[in-house]
Amino acid sequence: MLTAARLGAAALSAALLAGVAAGPALADVPPPTIPDGLYGKSDPTYDGVWRQSLALTALTAAKITPADSAVAWLTGQQCEDGGWPSYRAAGAACDAKFEDSNATAVAIQALVALGGHQNAVDKGVQWLKANQNADGSWAYNPGNPGDANSTGLAVNALFAARTDPASVAKPSGGKNAFDGLARFQLGCAAPADQRGAFAYQPDAGGALAPNALASAQAALAAAGGHLPVATTVRADAKPNPLACSDGSAPATVPHAEAGEAVGDYLTGQLASGDQHLTLTTPGAEPKPDFTATAWAALALTQSGHPDQASGAVAWLEQQGSAWTKNGTDAAATANLLLVTQAAQRDTTDLTHQLTALGPAPKATAAASEEAQPAEKKKDGFGQYWMIIVGLLIGVGGGLLLSLQRKRNPNL
Repeated sequence: MLTAARLGAAALSAALLAGVAAGPALADVPPPTIPDGLYGKSDPTYDGVWRQSLALTALTAAKITPADSAVAWLTGQQCEDGGWPSYRAAGAACDAKFEDSNATAVAIQALVALGGHQNAVDKGVQWLKANQNADGSWAYNPGNPGDANSTGLAVNALFAARTDPASVAKPSGGKNAFDGLARFQLGCAAPADQRGAFAYQPDAGGALAPNALASAQAALAAAGGHLPVATTVRADAKPNPLACSDGSAPATVPHAEAGEAVGDYLTGQLASGDQHLTLTTPGAEPKPDFTATAWAALALTQSGHPDQASGAVAWLEQQGSAWTKNGTDAAATANLLLVTQAAQRDTTDLTHQLTALGPAPKATAAASEEAQPAEKKKDGFGQYWMIIVGLLIGVGGGLLLSLQRKRNPNL
Protein backbone atom coordinates (compact mmCIF):
# COMPACT_ATOMS: atom_id res chain seq x y z
CA MET A 1 0.00 0.00 0.00
CA LEU A 2 1.29 3.46 -0.85
CA THR A 3 1.81 5.61 2.21
CA ALA A 4 3.11 9.08 2.84
CA ALA A 5 5.74 7.51 5.05
CA ARG A 6 7.27 5.75 2.08
CA LEU A 7 6.86 8.04 -0.82
CA GLY A 8 6.37 11.52 0.52
CA ALA A 9 3.62 13.87 -0.56
CA ALA A 10 4.68 14.44 -4.17
CA ALA A 11 5.39 10.82 -5.00
CA LEU A 12 2.17 9.79 -3.28
CA SER A 13 0.15 12.24 -5.35
CA ALA A 14 1.77 11.02 -8.56
CA ALA A 15 1.08 7.40 -7.67
CA LEU A 16 -2.53 8.12 -6.81
CA LEU A 17 -3.05 10.02 -10.04
CA ALA A 18 -1.52 7.15 -11.97
CA GLY A 19 -3.78 4.76 -10.10
CA VAL A 20 -6.89 6.66 -11.13
CA ALA A 21 -5.97 6.25 -14.79
CA ALA A 22 -4.79 2.67 -14.56
CA GLY A 23 -7.17 1.35 -11.90
CA PRO A 24 -9.20 -1.09 -14.03
CA ALA A 25 -6.09 -2.63 -15.60
CA LEU A 26 -4.31 -2.98 -12.27
CA ALA A 27 -7.34 -4.67 -10.73
CA ASP A 28 -6.74 -7.71 -12.95
CA VAL A 29 -3.09 -8.06 -11.92
CA PRO A 30 -2.66 -10.56 -9.07
CA PRO A 31 -0.49 -9.46 -6.15
CA PRO A 32 3.07 -10.78 -6.24
CA THR A 33 4.02 -13.89 -4.32
CA ILE A 34 5.71 -13.02 -1.02
CA PRO A 35 9.36 -14.02 -1.44
CA ASP A 36 11.11 -16.31 1.00
CA GLY A 37 13.18 -14.30 3.43
CA LEU A 38 11.00 -11.19 3.32
CA TYR A 39 9.48 -9.80 6.51
CA GLY A 40 5.73 -9.26 6.41
CA LYS A 41 2.98 -10.87 4.37
CA SER A 42 1.50 -7.84 2.59
CA ASP A 43 2.16 -6.87 -1.03
CA PRO A 44 5.84 -5.78 -1.16
CA THR A 45 5.58 -3.87 -4.46
CA TYR A 46 5.91 -0.44 -2.90
CA ASP A 47 7.72 -1.11 0.37
CA GLY A 48 9.62 -4.41 0.15
CA VAL A 49 13.12 -2.99 0.53
CA TRP A 50 11.92 -0.35 3.00
CA ARG A 51 10.32 -2.75 5.46
CA GLN A 52 13.07 -5.35 5.07
CA SER A 53 15.74 -2.76 5.84
CA LEU A 54 13.92 -1.45 8.91
CA ALA A 55 13.31 -5.00 10.14
CA LEU A 56 16.94 -6.08 9.73
CA THR A 57 18.18 -2.88 11.38
CA ALA A 58 15.85 -3.23 14.37
CA LEU A 59 16.50 -6.96 14.87
CA THR A 60 20.25 -6.52 14.61
CA ALA A 61 20.04 -3.81 17.28
CA ALA A 62 18.10 -6.34 19.39
CA LYS A 63 21.06 -8.74 19.04
CA ILE A 64 19.11 -11.06 16.77
CA THR A 65 21.11 -12.68 13.97
CA PRO A 66 18.72 -12.74 10.99
CA ALA A 67 18.40 -15.72 8.69
CA ASP A 68 20.74 -15.78 5.71
CA SER A 69 17.70 -15.76 3.42
CA ALA A 70 16.51 -12.45 4.89
CA VAL A 71 19.86 -10.76 4.32
CA ALA A 72 20.28 -12.36 0.89
CA TRP A 73 16.88 -11.03 -0.19
CA LEU A 74 17.93 -7.47 0.62
CA THR A 75 21.36 -7.70 -0.99
CA GLY A 76 19.79 -9.41 -3.99
CA GLN A 77 17.56 -6.40 -4.59
CA GLN A 78 20.54 -4.13 -5.19
CA CYS A 79 21.17 -3.24 -8.81
CA GLU A 80 24.56 -3.35 -10.46
CA ASP A 81 24.88 0.45 -10.34
CA GLY A 82 24.49 0.34 -6.53
CA GLY A 83 20.92 1.57 -6.13
CA TRP A 84 17.87 -0.24 -4.79
CA PRO A 85 14.31 -0.11 -6.13
CA SER A 86 11.34 -0.28 -3.79
CA TYR A 87 10.91 -3.89 -4.90
CA ARG A 88 12.14 -6.09 -7.73
CA ALA A 89 10.48 -9.41 -8.49
CA ALA A 90 12.71 -12.47 -8.62
CA GLY A 91 14.46 -12.67 -11.98
CA ALA A 92 13.36 -9.19 -13.06
CA ALA A 93 16.01 -6.93 -14.55
CA CYS A 94 16.92 -3.66 -12.88
CA ASP A 95 15.44 -0.51 -14.35
CA ALA A 96 17.26 2.67 -13.34
CA LYS A 97 14.08 4.77 -13.38
CA PHE A 98 12.58 2.61 -10.62
CA GLU A 99 15.58 2.84 -8.29
CA ASP A 100 14.91 5.25 -5.45
CA SER A 101 16.91 7.13 -2.86
CA ASN A 102 14.66 6.14 0.06
CA ALA A 103 15.07 2.40 -0.47
CA THR A 104 18.80 2.84 -1.12
CA ALA A 105 19.30 4.94 2.01
CA VAL A 106 17.61 2.53 4.43
CA ALA A 107 19.24 -0.50 2.78
CA ILE A 108 22.67 1.05 3.33
CA GLN A 109 21.87 1.63 7.00
CA ALA A 110 20.66 -1.95 7.42
CA LEU A 111 23.80 -3.43 5.84
CA VAL A 112 26.05 -1.21 7.96
CA ALA A 113 24.22 -2.40 11.07
CA LEU A 114 24.56 -6.03 9.99
CA GLY A 115 28.25 -5.66 9.15
CA GLY A 116 30.18 -7.66 6.57
CA HIS A 117 28.67 -6.00 3.49
CA GLN A 118 31.13 -3.21 2.81
CA ASN A 119 31.16 -3.66 -0.96
CA ALA A 120 27.37 -3.31 -1.19
CA VAL A 121 27.48 -0.29 1.16
CA ASP A 122 30.19 1.39 -0.91
CA LYS A 123 28.23 0.84 -4.12
CA GLY A 124 25.12 2.26 -2.48
CA VAL A 125 26.98 5.37 -1.33
CA GLN A 126 28.36 5.84 -4.83
CA TRP A 127 24.83 5.62 -6.20
CA LEU A 128 23.71 8.34 -3.80
CA LYS A 129 26.62 10.54 -4.85
CA ALA A 130 25.89 9.97 -8.54
CA ASN A 131 22.21 10.84 -8.12
CA GLN A 132 22.53 13.92 -5.92
CA ASN A 133 21.07 17.11 -7.37
CA ALA A 134 23.31 20.11 -8.00
CA ASP A 135 21.59 21.97 -5.14
CA GLY A 136 22.78 19.25 -2.74
CA SER A 137 19.39 17.56 -2.34
CA TRP A 138 18.01 14.17 -3.34
CA ALA A 139 14.71 13.28 -4.98
CA TYR A 140 12.78 10.09 -4.39
CA ASN A 141 13.53 9.05 -7.98
CA PRO A 142 16.62 10.54 -9.68
CA GLY A 143 16.07 13.37 -12.11
CA ASN A 144 13.33 15.09 -10.10
CA PRO A 145 13.47 18.07 -7.74
CA GLY A 146 14.73 17.16 -4.29
CA ASP A 147 12.63 16.92 -1.15
CA ALA A 148 13.39 17.10 2.56
CA ASN A 149 12.42 13.49 3.35
CA SER A 150 14.63 11.94 0.68
CA THR A 151 17.51 14.30 1.43
CA GLY A 152 17.30 13.53 5.14
CA LEU A 153 17.33 9.78 4.52
CA ALA A 154 20.32 10.10 2.19
CA VAL A 155 22.22 12.07 4.83
CA ASN A 156 21.34 9.37 7.40
CA ALA A 157 22.89 6.79 5.07
CA LEU A 158 26.04 8.87 4.62
CA PHE A 159 26.44 9.17 8.38
CA ALA A 160 25.93 5.40 8.78
CA ALA A 161 28.57 4.72 6.14
CA ARG A 162 30.97 7.15 7.85
CA THR A 163 30.93 9.52 4.91
CA ASP A 164 30.95 13.23 5.79
CA PRO A 165 27.85 14.80 4.18
CA ALA A 166 29.75 18.09 3.92
CA SER A 167 32.10 16.37 1.46
CA VAL A 168 29.34 14.99 -0.78
CA ALA A 169 28.57 17.40 -3.62
CA LYS A 170 28.43 17.45 -7.38
CA PRO A 171 31.76 18.40 -8.96
CA SER A 172 32.24 21.90 -10.30
CA GLY A 173 30.55 23.98 -7.65
CA GLY A 174 27.66 21.78 -6.56
CA LYS A 175 26.16 22.30 -3.12
CA ASN A 176 26.93 19.70 -0.45
CA ALA A 177 24.44 17.46 1.33
CA PHE A 178 24.06 19.81 4.29
CA ASP A 179 23.32 22.67 1.90
CA GLY A 180 20.70 20.49 0.23
CA LEU A 181 19.02 19.79 3.56
CA ALA A 182 19.12 23.44 4.60
CA ARG A 183 17.14 24.60 1.57
CA PHE A 184 14.00 22.98 3.02
CA GLN A 185 14.29 24.38 6.57
CA LEU A 186 12.31 27.42 7.67
CA GLY A 187 14.48 30.15 9.17
CA CYS A 188 14.11 33.51 10.84
CA ALA A 189 11.85 34.90 8.11
CA ALA A 190 9.13 32.44 9.16
CA PRO A 191 6.65 33.03 12.00
CA ALA A 192 8.18 32.19 15.37
CA ASP A 193 6.13 29.02 15.85
CA GLN A 194 7.30 27.65 12.47
CA ARG A 195 11.01 28.34 12.70
CA GLY A 196 13.16 25.26 12.46
CA ALA A 197 10.48 23.19 10.70
CA PHE A 198 11.14 21.53 7.34
CA ALA A 199 8.95 21.80 4.28
CA TYR A 200 8.57 18.81 1.99
CA GLN A 201 9.42 21.00 -1.02
CA PRO A 202 9.19 24.73 -1.80
CA ASP A 203 5.96 25.75 -3.50
CA ALA A 204 5.88 27.23 -7.00
CA GLY A 205 6.89 30.62 -5.61
CA GLY A 206 9.72 29.19 -3.51
CA ALA A 207 7.88 29.54 -0.19
CA LEU A 208 8.28 26.89 2.51
CA ALA A 209 5.39 25.51 4.57
CA PRO A 210 5.98 23.26 7.60
CA ASN A 211 5.35 19.55 7.04
CA ALA A 212 5.16 17.11 9.94
CA LEU A 213 6.75 14.08 8.28
CA ALA A 214 9.36 16.14 6.44
CA SER A 215 10.34 17.84 9.70
CA ALA A 216 10.54 14.57 11.61
CA GLN A 217 12.53 12.63 9.01
CA ALA A 218 14.88 15.49 8.19
CA ALA A 219 15.43 16.12 11.91
CA LEU A 220 17.38 12.89 12.43
CA ALA A 221 19.78 13.94 9.68
CA ALA A 222 20.02 17.48 11.04
CA ALA A 223 20.93 15.96 14.42
CA GLY A 224 23.75 13.95 12.81
CA GLY A 225 22.10 10.57 13.26
CA HIS A 226 21.16 7.39 11.45
CA LEU A 227 19.38 4.12 12.19
CA PRO A 228 19.54 2.55 14.69
CA VAL A 229 19.62 5.47 17.12
CA ALA A 230 21.79 4.53 20.07
CA THR A 231 23.23 7.67 21.60
CA THR A 232 24.37 8.30 25.15
CA VAL A 233 24.40 12.08 24.69
CA ARG A 234 21.99 13.86 27.04
CA ALA A 235 21.48 17.61 27.13
CA ASP A 236 19.03 17.63 30.09
CA ALA A 237 17.38 20.70 28.60
CA LYS A 238 14.93 21.65 25.88
CA PRO A 239 16.31 22.10 22.37
CA ASN A 240 17.53 25.60 21.65
CA PRO A 241 15.22 27.68 19.46
CA LEU A 242 16.64 29.35 16.39
CA ALA A 243 18.42 32.58 17.30
CA CYS A 244 16.58 35.38 15.50
CA SER A 245 17.07 38.31 17.84
CA ASP A 246 18.13 40.85 15.19
CA GLY A 247 18.13 41.46 11.47
CA SER A 248 21.58 39.94 11.02
CA ALA A 249 20.29 36.37 11.28
CA PRO A 250 21.10 34.44 8.09
CA ALA A 251 18.30 33.58 5.68
CA THR A 252 19.29 29.90 5.73
CA VAL A 253 19.56 27.99 9.00
CA PRO A 254 23.25 27.22 9.67
CA HIS A 255 23.99 23.50 9.86
CA ALA A 256 25.33 23.86 13.42
CA GLU A 257 21.91 25.12 14.55
CA ALA A 258 19.69 22.96 12.34
CA GLY A 259 19.25 20.02 14.71
CA GLU A 260 18.38 22.13 17.73
CA ALA A 261 16.08 24.38 15.72
CA VAL A 262 13.98 21.53 14.33
CA GLY A 263 14.08 19.83 17.72
CA ASP A 264 12.55 22.95 19.27
CA TYR A 265 9.86 23.00 16.59
CA LEU A 266 9.03 19.31 17.06
CA THR A 267 8.92 19.69 20.84
CA GLY A 268 6.34 22.44 20.48
CA GLN A 269 4.29 20.44 17.99
CA LEU A 270 4.25 17.38 20.24
CA ALA A 271 3.29 19.43 23.29
CA SER A 272 0.37 21.06 21.47
CA GLY A 273 -0.74 17.82 19.81
CA ASP A 274 -1.18 15.49 22.78
CA GLN A 275 2.37 14.12 22.23
CA HIS A 276 1.89 13.14 18.60
CA LEU A 277 2.17 14.76 15.19
CA THR A 278 -0.75 15.03 12.79
CA LEU A 279 -1.15 13.95 9.18
CA THR A 280 -3.01 16.50 7.10
CA THR A 281 -4.02 15.41 3.61
CA PRO A 282 -6.06 17.64 1.29
CA GLY A 283 -9.69 16.58 1.31
CA ALA A 284 -9.33 14.34 4.37
CA GLU A 285 -9.78 14.78 8.09
CA PRO A 286 -6.53 15.30 10.02
CA LYS A 287 -5.42 12.19 11.85
CA PRO A 288 -2.52 11.11 14.06
CA ASP A 289 0.67 10.46 12.12
CA PHE A 290 2.37 7.44 13.72
CA THR A 291 5.36 7.46 11.40
CA ALA A 292 6.12 11.16 11.78
CA THR A 293 5.79 10.87 15.56
CA ALA A 294 8.21 7.94 15.59
CA TRP A 295 10.84 9.80 13.57
CA ALA A 296 10.41 12.85 15.78
CA ALA A 297 11.08 10.72 18.86
CA LEU A 298 14.17 9.22 17.21
CA ALA A 299 15.49 12.65 16.25
CA LEU A 300 14.97 14.16 19.69
CA THR A 301 16.69 11.19 21.32
CA GLN A 302 19.58 11.43 18.87
CA SER A 303 20.05 15.13 19.60
CA GLY A 304 20.27 14.49 23.34
CA HIS A 305 16.69 15.37 24.35
CA PRO A 306 15.11 12.08 25.49
CA ASP A 307 12.89 13.87 27.99
CA GLN A 308 11.24 15.80 25.16
CA ALA A 309 10.83 12.51 23.26
CA SER A 310 9.40 10.53 26.18
CA GLY A 311 5.81 11.68 25.74
CA ALA A 312 5.82 10.68 22.08
CA VAL A 313 7.37 7.32 22.93
CA ALA A 314 4.67 6.66 25.55
CA TRP A 315 1.94 7.67 23.09
CA LEU A 316 3.36 5.35 20.41
CA GLU A 317 3.48 2.47 22.88
CA GLN A 318 -0.14 3.08 23.83
CA GLN A 319 -1.19 3.20 20.17
CA GLY A 320 1.18 0.46 19.06
CA SER A 321 -1.45 -2.19 18.34
CA ALA A 322 -3.37 0.12 16.02
CA TRP A 323 -0.23 1.28 14.21
CA THR A 324 1.34 -2.15 13.79
CA LYS A 325 -2.00 -3.90 13.14
CA ASN A 326 -1.38 -6.08 16.18
CA GLY A 327 2.18 -6.78 15.13
CA THR A 328 1.41 -7.87 11.56
CA ASP A 329 2.71 -4.75 9.76
CA ALA A 330 6.46 -5.34 9.41
CA ALA A 331 7.44 -1.74 8.66
CA ALA A 332 5.42 -0.26 11.53
CA THR A 333 6.55 -2.95 13.97
CA ALA A 334 10.19 -2.41 13.05
CA ASN A 335 9.81 1.36 13.30
CA LEU A 336 8.21 1.10 16.75
CA LEU A 337 10.93 -1.31 17.87
CA LEU A 338 13.61 1.18 16.78
CA VAL A 339 11.89 3.88 18.82
CA THR A 340 11.61 1.78 21.99
CA GLN A 341 15.22 0.66 21.62
CA ALA A 342 16.40 4.26 21.38
CA ALA A 343 14.30 5.15 24.44
CA GLN A 344 15.71 2.15 26.32
CA ARG A 345 12.24 0.74 27.01
CA ASP A 346 11.25 -2.92 27.23
CA THR A 347 11.41 -4.31 23.69
CA THR A 348 10.69 -7.99 24.38
CA ASP A 349 7.20 -8.21 22.88
CA LEU A 350 8.01 -6.10 19.82
CA THR A 351 11.14 -8.14 19.16
CA HIS A 352 9.12 -11.36 19.27
CA GLN A 353 6.44 -9.89 17.01
CA LEU A 354 8.93 -8.72 14.40
CA THR A 355 10.90 -11.96 14.51
CA ALA A 356 7.69 -13.90 13.84
CA LEU A 357 7.05 -11.91 10.66
CA GLY A 358 10.11 -13.32 8.87
CA PRO A 359 12.25 -16.43 8.55
CA ALA A 360 13.54 -18.07 11.72
CA PRO A 361 16.70 -16.24 12.82
CA LYS A 362 20.11 -17.87 13.00
CA ALA A 363 20.50 -16.82 16.61
CA THR A 364 18.56 -14.87 19.22
CA ALA A 365 19.69 -12.69 22.07
CA ALA A 366 18.29 -15.20 24.59
CA ALA A 367 20.26 -18.04 23.03
CA SER A 368 23.43 -15.97 23.12
CA GLU A 369 22.90 -15.11 26.78
CA GLU A 370 22.24 -18.76 27.67
CA ALA A 371 25.37 -19.85 25.88
CA GLN A 372 27.56 -17.16 27.39
CA PRO A 373 27.80 -18.49 30.99
CA ALA A 374 28.73 -21.95 29.71
CA GLU A 375 31.47 -20.48 27.57
CA LYS A 376 32.72 -18.39 30.44
CA LYS A 377 32.65 -21.43 32.70
CA LYS A 378 34.52 -23.42 30.10
CA ASP A 379 37.06 -20.66 29.63
CA GLY A 380 37.44 -20.21 33.39
CA PHE A 381 37.99 -23.91 33.93
CA GLY A 382 40.62 -23.94 31.19
CA GLN A 383 42.43 -21.01 32.77
CA TYR A 384 42.37 -22.59 36.25
CA TRP A 385 43.57 -25.91 34.84
CA MET A 386 46.52 -24.20 33.17
CA ILE A 387 47.40 -22.49 36.45
CA ILE A 388 47.21 -25.79 38.36
CA VAL A 389 49.35 -27.57 35.78
CA GLY A 390 51.86 -24.74 35.92
CA LEU A 391 52.04 -24.95 39.70
CA LEU A 392 52.51 -28.72 39.59
CA ILE A 393 55.30 -28.36 37.05
CA GLY A 394 56.92 -25.69 39.21
CA VAL A 395 56.65 -27.77 42.39
CA GLY A 396 57.85 -30.90 40.60
CA GLY A 397 60.78 -29.06 39.10
CA GLY A 398 61.75 -27.67 42.49
CA LEU A 399 61.67 -31.11 44.13
CA LEU A 400 63.75 -32.58 41.32
CA LEU A 401 66.34 -29.84 41.61
CA SER A 402 66.49 -30.30 45.41
CA LEU A 403 67.09 -34.05 45.04
CA GLN A 404 69.82 -33.45 42.47
CA ARG A 405 71.60 -31.02 44.82
CA LYS A 406 71.53 -33.55 47.66
CA ARG A 407 73.13 -36.12 45.41
CA ASN A 408 75.67 -33.70 43.99
CA PRO A 409 76.62 -30.79 46.34
CA ASN A 410 78.59 -29.09 43.55
CA LEU A 411 75.39 -28.24 41.65
